[in-house]
Amino acid sequence: MIELYVRFECPYCVKVIDFAKSTELKEGEDYILIESSKGTPGREKILEVGGQHQVPFLIDGDTSMYESNDIINYLKNKK
Repeated sequence: MIELYVRFECPYCVKVIDFAKSTELKEGEDYILIESSKGTPGREKILEVGGQHQVPFLIDGDTSMYESNDIINYLKNKK
């Protein structure tokens, strides 16, 4: 399952969330949204895996990435 680490007030995160919801991918089945504001476990996971606190952040198995456009392109290929 794809993990999307986001902050819901972040415009780049909203861009990724809106795209994911517009695809055939189903939230809870194909991907999950994980709140990653300061002090959350999601934020610590981002730092552990990617080395930065930047969001949005995607983890899908051995694949991880920052940057909303890169994430959207990745999701396009997951349809």
